Amino acid sequence: MPLPFLTADRAFDTADEVALPYDDRDRWRRPYRPGPWRVGASALLLLLASFVLFAGVIIAATGTPASAGTVFGIALAVVACALRMLRMGVWVSARGLRHVAFVRTRTTAWQQVVSVRTVQQPVRWLGLPRTVQGQALVLARRGRSGEVPPLLTSHNADFLGRDQLAFDRAADTVEAWAAEYRGG
Repeated sequence: MPLPFLTADRAFDTADEVALPYDDRDRWRRPYRPGPWRVGASALLLLLASFVLFAGVIIAATGTPASAGTVFGIALAVVACALRMLRMGVWVSARGLRHVAFVRTRTTAWQQVVSVRTVQQPVRWLGLPRTVQGQALVLARRGRSGEVPPLLTSHNADFLGRDQLAFDRAADTVEAWAAEYRGG
């Protein structure tokens, strides 16, 4: 017996006047789920932050307010790093393509996109200097020449340890968004 209320692929009820969240094409969305390495690293950072917050409570009860404030500030920075790590990746909307890295975010309007394609090339393993042979989703923009970092790779924190099909689906989805909005 199927449970349609538990699945996202159920038919849209025409009696509902509220559009579902994934129907809004103007909202920024990630066309894939965060990978196990990214979620695991963020979970470890949040665990570390809980220990630092606990230490901050102990310092606040026994030490000076300045030292407790410093420890709470460190805990806040660790939580911010964990949340930023979860936001990293490629986001798409009707306005363009957004590549969110740890420190910076690049947004490219669809009118500036020349092509989005998957290529075989050496890619970084988990973003480290070590490279392995893999696939990368690369973006070519108008008026920009030179080396542009790949949007997605088959060995980044979102796709390492997952089936190759997950990378292929994500790359195909981003390419489909580009094909749909690039022309107009």
